[in-house]
Amino acid sequence: MTARTTAALFAEAPLSWGLRGDPYLWQAMAEYLAASPWPQSVEQLDELIAQAFEQLTGRPLGTQEHFGVAAFAHGGMSSGGIAPGFWRERALPLLRERWAAG
Repeated sequence: MTARTTAALFAEAPLSWGLRGDPYLWQAMAEYLAASPWPQSVEQLDELIAQAFEQLTGRPLGTQEHFGVAAFAHGGMSSGGIAPGFWRERALPLLRERWAAG
């Protein structure tokens, strides 16, 4: 049996996003966390997500304003836009819920 990794939490994408770069960041986080063991606590999950967010975007999760990341730009006016508020207020609670359901 294969060990569960944190990436399993990203298997199903949210129904809506903050900005156009957020789906690409979601996928990048799944890939980044593919080797991370299943978190033992919700606090550990929060820390993993915060670290991955900062590593992949170059900005802390607590950033207030939205910003662009060239790596997630795939054309269009708001391409590459990341909405930290979406991650704090919608994505992180969704990931916590999935973690709790285990």
